[in-house]
Amino acid sequence: MNASTTPPSKPSNWNIANALTALRIALVPLFVFLMLHDDGHVTSWRIAATVAFLAAIITDRIDGDLARSRGLVTDLGKIADPIADKALIGAALISLSIVGALWWWVTVVVLVRELGITVMRFFMIRYGVMAASRGGKAKTVVQSMAISLMVAPLPGVVEPLAFVCMGVAVALTLVTGLDYVFQAVRLRRTVRRERHSGAPAS
Repeated sequence: MNASTTPPSKPSNWNIANALTALRIALVPLFVFLMLHDDGHVTSWRIAATVAFLAAIITDRIDGDLARSRGLVTDLGKIADPIADKALIGAALISLSIVGALWWWVTVVVLVRELGITVMRFFMIRYGVMAASRGGKAKTVVQSMAISLMVAPLPGVVEPLAFVCMGVAVALTLVTGLDYVFQAVRLRRTVRRERHSGAPAS
């Protein structure tokens, strides 16, 4: 086989993009510690929690850009990245509910959707890796905006904006959750049909 027909080698899982994803996961317990210190009522600690949360969000943007621009997209990254997002968002929502800044039902609804989709993705690995969709990324962005507004010790006049953002985030969470379910059903049917016909799965 000559060089022109040699398939490109897969990128190693040990790359900078996946390292940033691991860093984002490591920032989760730090954020929780800062957020829950003294029941979340000390302004300086809330500011520190906001900085930790925003730093984690920034790593999400950077690792995605690096993975795409440098050809570092891996199956591990496709799975670990959304898990890191869910761990951060879940920890933030639970922390906000513990300190009384967010209704528990909102946290429960979002977490049930996030955990359900994560479990579904693991079961779907036998058919193919389901990468985060554009809708899923948009949902994460809106969730991050809403959480940032609620975590930061901002003036009370900003509270309505934070709750509006959270409402939009919840709506996107539910809609994109249904979309992932439909994607999984289509993927499963396609792969089974190809296997049955003897055609190679895409």
